[in-house]
Amino acid sequence: MRLVLVLLLAALAVGCGRPAALDPAGPQAAHVARLWWLLLAVSVVVEAAVVAFAVYAVMRVRRPAPAAPTLAAEPRLERRLSTGVGLAVAVTTLIVLGLLIASILTERALGALQSPAPLTVEITGHQWWWEAEYWDAVPSQRVRTANEIHLPVGEPVLVRLRSADVIHSFWVPALHGKRDLIPGHDSFLWIQADRAGTFGGQCAEFCGYQHAHMRLLVVAESRGAFDGWLARQRQPAPEPGDDRTRHGRDVFLSGPCVLCHTISGTPAAARLGPDLTHLAGRTTLAAGILPNTPGHLAGWILDPQRIKPGVHMPSVGLEGGDLQALLAYLGTLR
Repeated sequence: MRLVLVLLLAALAVGCGRPAALDPAGPQAAHVARLWWLLLAVSVVVEAAVVAFAVYAVMRVRRPAPAAPTLAAEPRLERRLSTGVGLAVAVTTLIVLGLLIASILTERALGALQSPAPLTVEITGHQWWWEAEYWDAVPSQRVRTANEIHLPVGEPVLVRLRSADVIHSFWVPALHGKRDLIPGHDSFLWIQADRAGTFGGQCAEFCGYQHAHMRLLVVAESRGAFDGWLARQRQPAPEPGDDRTRHGRDVFLSGPCVLCHTISGTPAAARLGPDLTHLAGRTTLAAGILPNTPGHLAGWILDPQRIKPGVHMPSVGLEGGDLQALLAYLGTLR
């Protein structure tokens, strides 16, 4: 049965669309994928050998025998058994040692990617969303965003990891393995995307009720596209262009939203929740569980507990006109 399950897993990985971890888009993920395939191949061979010996033993037991020889009467049988056991122990030791060496070499390869002056992104895990801050020597040029990370293709990026509350685990399968975020103990990893695309990530450590709804997107793009995105992120929110969006800004600044969120260029400067300066430019809401559309945004504002029970964002009761004005204002934040 175990052999059937292993072979089924291999067939699914090869023929039914590879999961992201087996379709690497960067050098570190490629090292992890190669180790996985090695482990799978060794497991299949070992499992097949175990099943073959078990079948052989069963078939021998079924043969009629006049009398079972004793070890004292058959010293050759004792030597054969001792040799067989010794050979099995030796083969097992070699296999385990080989896998250990492969794991060590993979771990060393994961840390080999470096750059003298890398782009540095600090990722902070919260219950239940991801905060990303792009470092810069000039503090005013730093960029904060949430749940969506942009990277230039073909360049090593240093990702510093920290937790604001409980243990989280940063995992973007197409780019790297898992790395835990432990409160009070910052860590780091290097990632590099070798091709453009959007790659999904997930918290891989149970961190509370909404652990499964703590997702992120990594957008790998050309250096020119990345520089343009970063320049736009450094700009403050645009001034409202009409009475409706001005009213929407007033609704935001006079309500509970201002107590948790930042919108650059306005008095809103709290850091309990995601930075909303460029909210309309993001693909998703609520850490990847909703598409970023006005309808979903309205539902999230009015009753976030129904969508993501246990989230720290409170429900915001707004009249229809105020809600529509707020949505219009937030829609300008690109």
